[in-house]
Amino acid sequence: MPDASTRVVLADDHPLFRSGLRQAIETDPTFTVIGEVGAGDAALALIVSSAPDVAILDLNMPVLSGFEVIAEMRRRNLPGDIVVLTMHQEEAMLAKALSLGVRGYVVKTTAATDIVACLQAIRRGESFTSTEVTSYLFKRTTAENRQVDGLASLTPTERVVLRLIAGYKTSREIAAELGISHRTVENHRHNICAKLGLHGSHALIKYALRLHAGLQD
Repeated sequence: MPDASTRVVLADDHPLFRSGLRQAIETDPTFTVIGEVGAGDAALALIVSSAPDVAILDLNMPVLSGFEVIAEMRRRNLPGDIVVLTMHQEEAMLAKALSLGVRGYVVKTTAATDIVACLQAIRRGESFTSTEVTSYLFKRTTAENRQVDGLASLTPTERVVLRLIAGYKTSREIAAELGISHRTVENHRHNICAKLGLHGSHALIKYALRLHAGLQD
């Protein structure tokens, strides 16, 4: 980025959120918000007419989504770095943003505190992702690795129980099919959850269904 003020356009369909974000951005005199809009088509028109250094785009906007605006910018070879605003922490959303050359990925719940740091990183030629996203992905990866390790530790009977759970079998149906007591099935379920680090009343069935789907692919 040059030493001159970085020119920013801001697109989000919530006026109060835009106003707060603009105030946060303009606490740093190296950034100037040259325009703000509330819809994707207006964002694209503003980007075309003003050629900003950075476009900050909400992913969920009327008329055109943030991703659609970015895709059109790429199709037209429009210059400028891009920051997306989103409520999503999922890896797939982040991967899509990165594949489109997005330089900043900011979660809206922490945008007021993250946006200036994001713009400063871009000005230095770097990229930025909200800590909330990286923390979420780290925790999820850690949990998935723990589940993989736990899966290897299941006994043959526990693996059969897990497969039957994925078939929507109740504990009583599993007991009847395996010729064991209902209490023994419940003990197996408890042990599976402990080994896989699963918590909550529906966590085991959700994990079993995901595992079964993966094996069917």
